[in-house]
Amino acid sequence: MTVPARVSRQHPRALTPLAESIARLEANSEIRFGTPASPDWTICSDLLAEPARFDLWRKDLAEWMVEQHGRSDDRATAGYVMGWYLHVPAALAGLLFHTARRVPSLRPSDIAFRVSAEGRPHPDGISLFCDEFACLPDDPASNHPAATVVADEAALAALLRARYAAHAAQFVASFGQVVRFGRRTLWAAATDMLEYGAWAAGRACGDENGGVTDAALILPEKLEPFVSASTLHLSADGWKRKRNSCCFHYVLPDAQPCTACPRTCS
Repeated sequence: MTVPARVSRQHPRALTPLAESIARLEANSEIRFGTPASPDWTICSDLLAEPARFDLWRKDLAEWMVEQHGRSDDRATAGYVMGWYLHVPAALAGLLFHTARRVPSLRPSDIAFRVSAEGRPHPDGISLFCDEFACLPDDPASNHPAATVVADEAALAALLRARYAAHAAQFVASFGQVVRFGRRTLWAAATDMLEYGAWAAGRACGDENGGVTDAALILPEKLEPFVSASTLHLSADGWKRKRNSCCFHYVLPDAQPCTACPRTCS
């Protein structure tokens, strides 16, 4: 993104339980803990406070689309950025829920992301800088001052869903000021990314079935403000889902529709 982030938070003094959870993730994980030292990172709350900065991101994306497809499209730049942004809190939540049964803070002020400087201008790194986490009673760090203990997995999934919804609501209010998408479209994307974050975490850890189970725990039914329950289902070709939102990739010249595109698939 063209405008650098304003990062002012301090590194924690010691490796906390949540930092340890992130450190145990695979080396190629996009997730890290601690305030980035580089100005290439954007704090989510800073971006949401200045919706016009989304236009700068979309401008960079439009230039990439012209290079790749010969032209850009306003719907596609909005659709891409919508999904990419919502993937940030969803991926963070999904990975920590799957690997540690811990739910971090998902407040925009506690999360930063970095946009790739080469190729597609998509987020290629996510950083969390808050020690707080929710966990189950049998978590080995349940007595830590930063821990909030909940009764069971259903309660932990409900808390994850609520924290993600609070972040997504701020995104919907901010991004909705600079795009022509309505609230239903924006919440459809939030629903898709929440489901995908859990599913992708399982796949990344070699446990796709576990990721599917996590998605069903997090989205067991249609719960406001989300637009559907988890749509993951087993087909002859493996696990599939029915998307609720569209990135409009298909409108670009010579572009193939995404799998399960709601606008081109029956």
